[in-house]
Amino acid sequence: MQIDNTVLEKLEKLSHLHIDDSKKEEVMGQLSEILGYIDNLNELDTDALDAAFSTLKGGTPLREDIPRTEDSIAKEILSRAPESQDDFFIVPAIIE
Repeated sequence: MQIDNTVLEKLEKLSHLHIDDSKKEEVMGQLSEILGYIDNLNELDTDALDAAFSTLKGGTPLREDIPRTEDSIAKEILSRAPESQDDFFIVPAIIE
C-alpha cells in the first residue's frame, strides 16, 4: 500500500498530530516502508500454526504470585517526594 497525501491527512487528523510540510514526504516514505514490511509478513503461511504458538518450550515461564509484605519500596519513593502525608503524595491543587 502506498501512502499518499490523502491518507497522511487522515492519519494526522486521527492522531491529532501535525506533520510539518517539509517532513511529509519523509513520513510518507517511512510509512510505506512499514506497510511493505507488513505485506512481507502476510506472505508467510501460518495456517498450520496454532493461535497459541510459542517459541518457548513449555510455554511462557510463570513465577508464583506471592504478595510482598515489605513496604520499604513505597516509603523509599515517598521519601524523595517534596511533600507526602499518610502514604500519599501532596500536590498543588489544580481545580479551584
